[in-house]
Amino acid sequence: MGFLFVAVFLALFMLGFPVVYAILLPSVGYVLIEGLPFGLLAQRITYALDSFPLVAVPLFIFVGNLMNLSGITDRIFRFAYTLVGRVPGGLAQVNVFGSLVFSGMSGAALADIGGLGRIEIDAMKKRGFDPAFAGAVTGASATLGPIFPPSIPLIVYGSVTSVSIVQLLIAGILPAILCTLFLMLTVLIIAMRHGHPRAERWPTLREIVRDFLPALPAIIAPVLMVGGMMAGAFTPTEAAAVTAAYVIFISAVFYRELTLEHLWNSAVLTARSSSAILIIVAAAALFGWVLAVEQVPQMFAATLLGWSKDPLMLLIIANLIFFVAGMFLDSTTATLLLVPIIAPPLVLAGVDPVQLGIVAIFNLMIGLLTPPMGLSLFLVANIAQISIKQLLRALLPFYVPLLATLAILTFMKDLTLWLPRMIQ
Repeated sequence: MGFLFVAVFLALFMLGFPVVYAILLPSVGYVLIEGLPFGLLAQRITYALDSFPLVAVPLFIFVGNLMNLSGITDRIFRFAYTLVGRVPGGLAQVNVFGSLVFSGMSGAALADIGGLGRIEIDAMKKRGFDPAFAGAVTGASATLGPIFPPSIPLIVYGSVTSVSIVQLLIAGILPAILCTLFLMLTVLIIAMRHGHPRAERWPTLREIVRDFLPALPAIIAPVLMVGGMMAGAFTPTEAAAVTAAYVIFISAVFYRELTLEHLWNSAVLTARSSSAILIIVAAAALFGWVLAVEQVPQMFAATLLGWSKDPLMLLIIANLIFFVAGMFLDSTTATLLLVPIIAPPLVLAGVDPVQLGIVAIFNLMIGLLTPPMGLSLFLVANIAQISIKQLLRALLPFYVPLLATLAILTFMKDLTLWLPRMIQ
């Protein structure tokens, strides 16, 4: 029955049903066929959403929307341009560096693309960069958001696996910095080969200070959040609330650009985005409950451990599974459906759940740039006004640093676990 249940889900998904319906319909059908109380559906869904860590999701989405609407992203972009605009690649380097700074407040790849990415692509096109290259840099650098704290996907992973969300968020810092360096090196090589434009001169100290001071309040936000969590001052959910309150404060008092219209529009956009995420969370919880009842995870674990009991080999197999899933499913759906099945046997074999979380989420972020269902591809192509084919051609060199980072995270677990061990 369990395998039939999964087969129905796959059939509905392949037939083009929205992923929520593909998850919900077989789950509802299972309850009806088994003669279970229909109220069980509401009970399981309510239980899934009654989660304190998940409160952080709409809060961080709200922060990203508020930053976009209140002009904070413009100041981050201006400071990034002043600091690294002279490096070969110019605005392309600004794109990567700015994404790292912005990700410290938004926590989501699509928020990065829709906010700072829109500014970056327009600026690069005006300076003579090829639109496809501008889109490729934006899409590749947006993978930094979901592994650098705050990270909405890591919060979802932590809520599913009961792994410390604080440790997950701290573990993403070094991988994000490493990926940033790899991406900037890639941009450097491409820029030197093609002679891409860059700033005419290096900035003076006065210019750096001039543009740093307006961006400083925004840059302090992730430091405040990470420092507070490492010190035990607040939980990740409380950190999300503190960050939201801080962004409202600096927008109203320091930048003086916050209006009631900004607050309202940010709240509306947040409600829409949060609803899309949380309805998947609710549906996936029901789906996962059916799988648990039918003991599908236990059968999968037995099969996986039958292939190998070596932690590294199992992590490589998990990478392949997540990579294929990322081609078809969004990161939230893939996390909710696959992690409860894959994580237990890997942890049993000795894979650290924090390392698995970083590897899985970063893998799924690469999936956002992978056809046929990569959401980042469609959003970037729409903003840059190019075809998916043009974007994919320009993206090819950027898969190298992304996959190199993924390989390092897989084979060098100390890179991921060093900072979390320091706060234990």
